[in-house]
Amino acid sequence: MKISKKEVERVAQLARLDMSTDEVEKVTRQLDSILQYVAKLDELDTTGVAVTTHTQEVVNAFRDDEVRDSLPREKALAAGPRHNDATFIVPKVIG
Repeated sequence: MKISKKEVERVAQLARLDMSTDEVEKVTRQLDSILQYVAKLDELDTTGVAVTTHTQEVVNAFRDDEVRDSLPREKALAAGPRHNDATFIVPKVIG
């Protein structure tokens, strides 16, 4: 698989990365090398190999819901740096 500089520049733009021309060329070479290596997996004969999503057997550890007391508000608020006795006070992140 061949990756182009244009594709790297597009992904960098989507990721809000400011890359110089040299960096784009270097990353393009590195990604192309990685993709060529991964493409070698296409050469493997996987006939008869079961499809898996995990390398280990995964079992959900569900438990029954049980009603119990919550953490008292005062104790929870004491763990934060700033509060107004009812909620945490955090810096504004959306304009």
